[in-house]
Amino acid sequence: MTFREISTYNINTLRRHYVAEISGSLGDLGTFLPIAIALAVNDTISLSSTLIFSGVYNILTGLFFGIPLPVQPMKAIAAVAIAKSFPAGAITAAGIFVGACILVFSVTGLLRWFTDAIPIPVIKGIQVGAGLSLIIGAGGSVVSSLGWTHPSWADNLIWAIVAFVSLLITNIDRRVPYALIIFVLGLVFALIRSATAGHLPSLGFWHPFVFAPTRGEWAHGIFNAGIGQIPLTTLNSVVAVVHLSADLLPQVSTPSITSVGLSVAAMNLLGCWFGAMPVCHGSGGLAAQYRFGARSGSSVVILGAVKLFIGLFFGESLVELLKRFPTALLGVMVIAAGLELASVGESLNTMGARDIAKASVLGGTTPLTDEERRRRWTVMMVTVGLLVGFRNDGVGFVAGMLCHWIYKAPALVQRLREKFSRVRLE
Repeated sequence: MTFREISTYNINTLRRHYVAEISGSLGDLGTFLPIAIALAVNDTISLSSTLIFSGVYNILTGLFFGIPLPVQPMKAIAAVAIAKSFPAGAITAAGIFVGACILVFSVTGLLRWFTDAIPIPVIKGIQVGAGLSLIIGAGGSVVSSLGWTHPSWADNLIWAIVAFVSLLITNIDRRVPYALIIFVLGLVFALIRSATAGHLPSLGFWHPFVFAPTRGEWAHGIFNAGIGQIPLTTLNSVVAVVHLSADLLPQVSTPSITSVGLSVAAMNLLGCWFGAMPVCHGSGGLAAQYRFGARSGSSVVILGAVKLFIGLFFGESLVELLKRFPTALLGVMVIAAGLELASVGESLNTMGARDIAKASVLGGTTPLTDEERRRRWTVMMVTVGLLVGFRNDGVGFVAGMLCHWIYKAPALVQRLREKFSRVRLE
């Protein structure tokens, strides 16, 4: 699709379904807000810069890709930075390092090769595993931090149950703007609690500042967080998100692997220098925004414009407000995203799987045998199980690939024997 065609699609979709697009734009906030708040409270990132740069990225990806491609935190870097109280320079170094690696992978064609070499059951396993990880993480957060009446009247297990039951009800009619309703409710609760505590946001213009890591911070950030992020970014933020966009939005031209990789690289090679949080495009965020109604790039353009405005004029004063946004409501939004992402595994052995559909178009293949279905399902579940069990995309990927290759080994050995026999006869 050309830029004009993408723009026309965005505008027409927004005109027809503006409530759904606005609601869908909020789908990924359940992941974005908690991590951004935790890093900002520790002075590891600048909240103003994070809102401004992620807002700009949202606008550009919406305009040029035409799909609700999310801009979300690099979770492996964020987790280490929070656990080890990273200084700003260390997280800057980690984000720039990952951006540089993805740039090299994109320019050299390694990303395209990587995508072609990974079997569909492993890719779907990564998607399902990421979805289950979101559900487990959100569920653990809700259970560990909430009681029936605490920590406050606006944030407790009762509200979590109400939000979850409401989510189930809206599955009957997905035109209901669930995310918009939940976000507005949570924002009202946060404003009331902030006003009671005397911490309402105040006007304050953004003052950019460059974060230049020291030699020690470069080493600290790269070796403790950057290296561990590379498999997650490559598999979930590039490969899986491209496949998921083709599954969810077949009517829109799917972004190329290279373009998504270059986008991830550019975001971090620019914004991290100004204290912005390292970000990527994740399949979980895309599933969340799709679940809550987003179908075009206009949804993230709207979100980006709001982020940009708030970051420029309110910035750091929002930290106290966002800290009071109910965990109960955010947690259920993340669970909804995880459920949507995990559901893509259902199409593994149907025409919804890209390799089956492609083979059918090219040569009219016969249906999969029961044995082939069982093997594909096993490969996917091995990937899911090891990813969730070890909480590491790389471990799940390696396990799934090993399982796939072991299943392929007998056929490969047979072909080699036949080839060797033909050579001997000649």
